Amino acid sequence: MDGATLEPLKVVSTRGMTVDTQEFHPEPRVAAIVASHQHPEFIVNVKETGQILLVNYEDINNLKTTTIGAARFLHDGGWDVTKRYFLTAANQSNKIAVVDSKKQKLTALIDVDKIPHPGRGANFVDPKYGPVWATSALGNEKVTLVATDPRKHKDYAWKVVRVLKGQGGGSLFVKTHPKSKHLYVDTALNPDSKISQSVAVFDINDLDAGYKVLPIADWANLGEGPKKVVQPEFNAAGDEVWFSVWNGKEQRSALVVVDDKTLKLKAVIDDERIVTP
Repeated sequence: MDGATLEPLKVVSTRGMTVDTQEFHPEPRVAAIVASHQHPEFIVNVKETGQILLVNYEDINNLKTTTIGAARFLHDGGWDVTKRYFLTAANQSNKIAVVDSKKQKLTALIDVDKIPHPGRGANFVDPKYGPVWATSALGNEKVTLVATDPRKHKDYAWKVVRVLKGQGGGSLFVKTHPKSKHLYVDTALNPDSKISQSVAVFDINDLDAGYKVLPIADWANLGEGPKKVVQPEFNAAGDEVWFSVWNGKEQRSALVVVDDKTLKLKAVIDDERIVTP
């Protein structure tokens, strides 16, 4: 599309063959689109086919597309810390696909436990294994760390180096920040309300110590409702973490702000205009 007017300039079909059974899929969905930092390309996850498309937009009249076979039911993903490698979940295949966006090739397919769901994932430096990327999961309580440094930590690169035990399954997002020592893990879709209404926090310098639980929904003090706590996001300074507390459409929802250093409640933004869609 034209960036200023959003007028479509080129329409490209994502129909194609599935990566495993080589069957034609007439209506696959696009699960994620990210912009490459290495080339004038969009990286496109085609969910049902398991194909990752690198669409070069430098000359849209002579469009070039690189098709990378990964694994079926691709979902979301994010960059490693160098912004060269794109790590993305093929959640029903229980794999993480790693794409080298510089060389425009698949680097690895990593086996993980049931239904990984990273959002964008989280990058930090593990005390033993160096730079890692973390994903949580819908299907189990595990937080999986994948080593991402093929230069200085070659023996560990693109391998699962740690599996942390979180509160439970039903996680949608993990989050940290370069200025933070904490890794936050939500569990918004867990059937246990105590778990879906709170978050687990790991100290990335002492991962073996387990996690602390922050009672985000209790702090919001919203009264009745499911009060699902979802998607931690840092402010730009990296000293606050904001959480959405999702309630029913006719119930009160809120934003909860936590001090990252102390893990104490900093503010609750509770307004009638905050409605979970």
